[in-house]
Amino acid sequence: MNIPQRTHRLLAAAAAVVLTLAGCASQNIEQYAAEKPSLDLAQYFNGKVVAHGIFQDRSGQVVKRFTVDMEGRWQGNQGVLDEHFSYSDGQKERRIWRLTKHADGRYTGTADDVVGTASGRAMGNAFQWAYTLKLPVDGKVYEVQLDDWMYLVDERVMLNRATMSKFGIRLGEVTLSFQKQTP
Repeated sequence: MNIPQRTHRLLAAAAAVVLTLAGCASQNIEQYAAEKPSLDLAQYFNGKVVAHGIFQDRSGQVVKRFTVDMEGRWQGNQGVLDEHFSYSDGQKERRIWRLTKHADGRYTGTADDVVGTASGRAMGNAFQWAYTLKLPVDGKVYEVQLDDWMYLVDERVMLNRATMSKFGIRLGEVTLSFQKQTP
C-alpha cells in the first residue's frame, strides 16, 4: 500500500499525540492498595497537624511558600479540618473542610472556597481527591481544578502533591509535608 507522504506525516503526528496523552494519564489509586502503613484520613487528621509547603508555577519556579496549622475533629464518619495558612509574603488564609468518610475508603468534602463537593478515595498508604477551588489572584477569583495526592510515609509524616489546572492546562503544583503533632 502506497501512503502519500502528507498522510504518513499526519498519521505519525496523531500517533505522537496519542502517546503523549497516554504518558500524561493520571496514576491509579489501586496501585497503592498493598502499601503500608494504611492511611485513614479520619485517624490522621484527628488532632493537630502542621504542614510546610510551596507552590511552583509551570516552569517549576517557587512562587509561594507557606505553613498550615490544622486541627481535625471527628465524630463518627463526620469530620471538620480547620486550616490556617500563613504565606511567606505575610498573607493569611483560613479554610474549614467539612468531611464525610464513606465505605470503601471514599471521602467527600466541602469548604467555602471549594466549588461543589470534593471527592476522593484512600487505598493503602495513598489518598487521591479532586476538586475545584476558587482562587483569588490580583482582585479576581478564578476556578481552578486540583488533582490532589497524599502519601503516608509513617504514622506522623505524610507528603502531598497537587497539580493545579484550568481548562486542562497545568498551571503549577503544590507540594506539602504534613507532620502530625503528638498530644
